[in-house]
This record gives sequence, structure tokens and C-alpha cells, in this order.
Amino acid sequence: MNSKQVRTLFRIVGALVLGSLGIALGSQLGLFPVIPTSAYQWIMALAGLAGGVLGWIFTPRLVLRPFNRFRRFIDHVDSVPAAVILAGAAGLFAGLAFGAIAAYPVSHLPEPLGQFLPFFIAAAFGYAGLTIMVARPDLLQGLRDRFSFREPGPESDKAEATATPMGILLDTSVIIDGRIADICRTGFVQGELVVPLFVLNELQHVADSADTLRRNRGRRGLEILRQLQEESPVPVRLVDEDMPTVREVDDKLIALAKEMDAAILTNDYNLNRVAELQSVRVLNVNELANAVKTVLLPGETFTLHVLQEGKEYNQGVGYLDDGTMVVVEDGISYIGTTIDLTVNKVLQTAAGRMIFARPNGSES
Repeated sequence: MNSKQVRTLFRIVGALVLGSLGIALGSQLGLFPVIPTSAYQWIMALAGLAGGVLGWIFTPRLVLRPFNRFRRFIDHVDSVPAAVILAGAAGLFAGLAFGAIAAYPVSHLPEPLGQFLPFFIAAAFGYAGLTIMVARPDLLQGLRDRFSFREPGPESDKAEATATPMGILLDTSVIIDGRIADICRTGFVQGELVVPLFVLNELQHVADSADTLRRNRGRRGLEILRQLQEESPVPVRLVDEDMPTVREVDDKLIALAKEMDAAILTNDYNLNRVAELQSVRVLNVNELANAVKTVLLPGETFTLHVLQEGKEYNQGVGYLDDGTMVVVEDGISYIGTTIDLTVNKVLQTAAGRMIFARPNGSES
């Protein structure tokens, strides 16, 4: 049953209910002797018709709208951390308790103030407690630590930092890149992966692009995100927080990272630098890949398959298993073969690490 059919069903039920109430109300007019007996049936019919029309018009607004709002509220509650819900419940309970204490003297006022003011005072205190604790759920953690009997020290502070995993915001580029799924499977990522709704919208926009390459990249990103949700040992959470005053997605990501005190996981060089300038912690996948590449020092020997000719005269080029480029001096005659090499020097560039080597037995 679609939404239009549900709306029509509610209209019919509302018309029948309010029409019946209108007929019942019209029948009560018989208690007034000034109304002629012959007019009772017409009055009941008009009242029933008026009730049916009102039920047909207003029932969807009175029933469906509150139901839809309640359903959206439930969906929003599913994304709220348990610590925030617990803090809100504690704040509501404390606010009602203080409200009851503050309302007791007011209950001795003469009527009607003594009947209604205590209720409003208790409700105001409860609302204030709920609002404060939802806005600052860390207050509950601070109170627990303040009255804890545990001795403070470096070990306890370290344990607290370990027990509270850091949130990590995912950028669109790192989702499309795909290596984050493999990194998460290794268990090196500690914390919770957070995907803002505006990042997901940008990913969907790329997947709907008319350009074939962009469309394939967007669909790959959506598939990687699905794998992260289903297979990754690291929890993945979608959030609908937005920064309406910021237009660009990268700027939204930085602003949200500041608000959530979270890190940003990306492979975008420009986003990395801008975030660092604004004191936002950045985890760059490319820097991680460079850090775990094979370390070869000058003088060490290794085996390599020479693939192609280099840019300079008489050079050959090959690649290690981790993608590191190796320039083989006097290696043009070895193209297509696997040979033993000795490292001459290692050069670190902005694009990564580059190794210069020569075939074993040749002079440097």
C-alpha cells in the first residue's frame, strides 16, 4: 500500500468517525425546547455531513504528520550514541527531582496558582536538565571521574584515552580509492569510521555522473562503503550532521572534524594541508603507503624484473611489489629479464620513494 492509498484510507476513517460524532452532537440538540421537533433530523444530517467533511480534510494532518515526525525521530535516535541517550535520561531525572523540590513551596499558593505553577516549574527543570546533558554528555563522565576512588596517574590517563576511541571522518576520495577497506581488515585503524551525509551525497553524485570514468569511480566508492559496513571489524556510522554555513565539501569536513574533535582520513594532498593548517588531525593513506614500503639501503642486493626503458640513456625501469620505482643503470639490455641488483642510492620525492640500482658485477 503506497502513501496515497494510506492517506485515502485515513480520510475515509476520519470522515466516518467525525461524521458519527457530528450526528451524536446533533442528536443532543433535542434537549433544547426552542428547536422544533421537525428540524432534528435536518440538524443531525447537517452535523454528520459537517463532521464527515472535516474528517476527510483534517485527518491526514492530524494523524499522518505526527506519525511521520515520530518515525523520523526514531530514525534519528538510532544514530545517537548510547552515551548521549544515557546522559539525557540522567539529566531529565535530575531536572525533575530539582523541579519537584522547587515546586513544593509554590504548591501552597492560593488556587489556581498552587495547582498549575508546580507542574510548569517541574517541567521547566526537567527540560533544562535534559537539554544541558544532551548538549554536554561529557559532564556525566566528568562527574563519574570526580567521585571515582581510582588514583589519577599516567597509566589511568592512558587507559582512558584507549577506552575512548577517536572518530575518523572519511573523505570521498579515500572511499573511492578503496585501500581503506584492506587497511581496516588488518586492524591498524583504531576508532570509529564516520561518514557524513554530505560525503555520501557527493559520492552518489559522482556515481550518477554522465562521464563513464567518474560514474565507475562513484559506484566503486559505494561498493567499498558497503564492504566497510558489512565486513570491516571497525564500526562504520553514517551521520546527518551538516554545516549549512559552509559550501564546499572539504570545508564542511574540516568544520565537522573540529566540532566532533575527530580526525580526517583522506588521500587528498590539498585537503591534508588545509586541515593541518587549521589544527585538524589528518590520516593520509598515501603517507601510510610510503611509510610501509620496502626499505632498501645503499649496498644491499635484491632481485628485480626489468620492465621497460628509462627516461635517461641506457636506463631500465622496474617496480617492487609495493610499487616502488627502481631505475636500473645500464639496464636497457636487461629489459624483460629478472636480474640481481645492488642499490646505489635511495631518493625520496613528493611522489614517493625512488631507488637507483645497478646490475651485480658492473662497476659503479
